[in-house]
Amino acid sequence: MATKDERRAQLTDVYHEARACTRCPELASTRTQVVFGAGNADADLMFVGEAPGAREDEQGIPFVGAAGKLLDELLGEVGLQRSDVFIANVLKCRPPGNRDPLPAEIENCSDYLMRQVALIEPRVVCTLGNFSTKLLRADPTGISRLHGQAEIRVIGERAVRLYPLFHPAAALYTRSLLDTLRSDIARLPGLLELALPEQPEPAESEEPVVPEPEVAAPAPEPVSPAPSAGSEPDEPDDRQLGLF
Repeated sequence: MATKDERRAQLTDVYHEARACTRCPELASTRTQVVFGAGNADADLMFVGEAPGAREDEQGIPFVGAAGKLLDELLGEVGLQRSDVFIANVLKCRPPGNRDPLPAEIENCSDYLMRQVALIEPRVVCTLGNFSTKLLRADPTGISRLHGQAEIRVIGERAVRLYPLFHPAAALYTRSLLDTLRSDIARLPGLLELALPEQPEPAESEEPVVPEPEVAAPAPEPVSPAPSAGSEPDEPDDRQLGLF
């Protein structure tokens, strides 16, 4: 079992991989930067939204607009802060024009989310809205029927209590949804006090084959490529690493 420091190091590796991702050519060519996720890398509570918006794409941090402020406010009402949780999205790149994520994009990006869940090891995962709820439940049932109903689900390698919630962006414009979201979030402290669900058995792996050592020729001196316009910044922003 990996230690806390080892998991943080692995999460950082996943971040660097995602930061250079070009699996979705359109998203890679139109994004300002990858929005990996942010918060507590050892959080018991994780939120999963849909995709970055314009402000998130600009700042590299999820939920920094009006919906994020509302989420912060509702968390504060139950004694939680953003630094207590980890927040990520199904997609790590903003879809052009804030359009809905495409099925191929969700498939391309889901591996990053599964590895985030495995490394952060949350006890409760809140899905915000339809896209994340349908993805993590592997079921087309919509959020209107599922919100506020916790269930044990295996996400990748991790068994968690999955807790669907209305997206805060929807609650901004509909008072009844805001009241419902507030009521559902009020149950979070109780869910976090429940025992961790029984974890699935780890998949058995074959013994690695260790090749005979070879004498390698001296490697040439590396040549650093010149930065291109619109490329990711050289130095990562620690806020994007989830290392609060």
